[in-house]
Amino acid sequence: MVVGLRDFTQRAGDGSGKPILDESNGEELMHVQSSVAVALGNRTVESPGTLYITSRKLIWLSDVDMAKGYAVDFLSISLHAVSRDPETYSSPCIYTQIDVEEDEDEDESDTESTGVLDLSKIREMRLVPSDSSQLDTLFDIFCECAELNPEPIEEEEEESGHNWVFSADQMDVSGGGEEDADWQISQSPTSVIGHSNGEEGLAQPMLELQINDQRFEDAEEMAHESGTKDH
Repeated sequence: MVVGLRDFTQRAGDGSGKPILDESNGEELMHVQSSVAVALGNRTVESPGTLYITSRKLIWLSDVDMAKGYAVDFLSISLHAVSRDPETYSSPCIYTQIDVEEDEDEDESDTESTGVLDLSKIREMRLVPSDSSQLDTLFDIFCECAELNPEPIEEEEEESGHNWVFSADQMDVSGGGEEDADWQISQSPTSVIGHSNGEEGLAQPMLELQINDQRFEDAEEMAHESGTKDH
């Protein structure tokens, strides 16, 4: 499930310290970068804060407003890159694209008519360190943490390994005795229809179809022999 960008105000101590991490589930602090400004979407850059990179997510906390902070999981970051082109953005930065929930009725603007910022619609975020020489270091840490958070395997994809359709290489085409003759599959991939993995509901109609085909062939041979004798 896509979470996207969200508010984050969980600070240690009296609310002015470091962010509180989910250490019970293995979250670790990987890097701290001070004096980093943030720009969300097409909005102007905000006052500098501190960037905390953990093994799970990015956390940015304002140094001016202790009640302001943002967080985004690495699983929600679809792209990150170093941007130094002034024509693309005025300051060197780390550019990120964020996955959001698709909503056909949503307004393309990330700000509602009331002027309140809707973080769930933010698709882009730029992190602007005061020291641009740190960009490459930040990028490397982003890459490292992204590898720690691979895309989860969807349940349907996981179960697809048990699908009843198999390739020709996975089928037993060696054949057996007479009892197994009806279940021999042609080695030609174009003639393989499928294989039931223990599902009688699928196997029985296939068996009947094969038997009926054999009966049609026998009937044609008998008709041909009868016609020959008549002449």
